[in-house]
Amino acid sequence: MTATDRSLELINTAAQAAADKLAHDIIAYDVSDVLSITDAFLLASAPNDRQVKSIVDEIEERLNKELDAKPVRREGDREARWVLLDYVDIVVHVQHSEERVFYALERLWKDCPELDLPAEAKATRGKAAEHAKLQEAQDAGLGGELR
Repeated sequence: MTATDRSLELINTAAQAAADKLAHDIIAYDVSDVLSITDAFLLASAPNDRQVKSIVDEIEERLNKELDAKPVRREGDREARWVLLDYVDIVVHVQHSEERVFYALERLWKDCPELDLPAEAKATRGKAAEHAKLQEAQDAGLGGELR
């Protein structure tokens, strides 16, 4: 079994929306062979809670407006550390970068086929690591100035 055309349409629109809101490390997996509850997972992350919320809002708005899709379930809103949007055909996980590293969902789904995504979404790979290095450099610079 493979992801349906509808699932792929949802995944690509959600991935593009996440990329437009500067999400990091966007990746999608076809989980239809191992899970009966959904066809595909989309993972994305952001370095702060506000951006996580912004990405989630953009995904919801675009899927609703462009594909007439509304999530049947939305979890994790208050903390905005890990928000899950369940569209039945797909499940979207938008995580704070720290949660993404800690829970490492990619390890769980690494045996599932990766889905092709829009170029802008693919270009986000490695952005979390880049951001972390930049943040470390800035923190080190500030630390020196505070002394």
